Amino acid sequence: MAQAGRAALDGPKGAIPRGGLYCAADLLAFQADPNVSKQDTHFFNTFSMVIGLLIVIAIGIFALARVVAGETQDKQVLQESQYLKSVEAHLGPVAKEAVAGQDNTALAIKADAGAGQAGSASGPALPKSGDETFQQVCSACHGAGIAGAPKAGDKAAWGPRISKGKEVLYDHALKGFQGSAGVMPAKGGRADIPDDLVKAAVDHMVDMAK
Repeated sequence: MAQAGRAALDGPKGAIPRGGLYCAADLLAFQADPNVSKQDTHFFNTFSMVIGLLIVIAIGIFALARVVAGETQDKQVLQESQYLKSVEAHLGPVAKEAVAGQDNTALAIKADAGAGQAGSASGPALPKSGDETFQQVCSACHGAGIAGAPKAGDKAAWGPRISKGKEVLYDHALKGFQGSAGVMPAKGGRADIPDDLVKAAVDHMVDMAK
């Protein structure tokens, strides 16, 4: 065994050392040497498998890095382009002067489309049902029962009013009502709402109190 170990250290027979290193042919000759033990052969086989596995892992990591770098680079280019546009906009002149005798149409003030649409709206959109009318208008007072308004769903508060009939409730809702507990404005302060929707809102509150 000692002789085999010494032979392993000295290198294969006929192998010429090159600065302490041996080429692949020398290693093959070393493995083919009958003086090399089975343990040494197993070691070299295992070592070769580990090297091969490391090479495969390195190739996989390299491929993954290329894919990730490609996606990241595309996003970075897009962000840099947007950043450059932002910088150019900030570095641009604050104001431009019109020069007499030249074409100054590019300096004309353009109205903001969003502002135009907002300004064209005369007010909140009209509700489409009694439920929506209640949510938009009536719930301001009847939702919490403030200013003397009977709270929606309160059977005790709505009972005496319902007993007078819906026509009375419709009249108070459409024309307004001055009571001992507070004031009911006509149509809840929304004169633009049609009478049918006001009546539908009354029906909705009556159903909630049943």
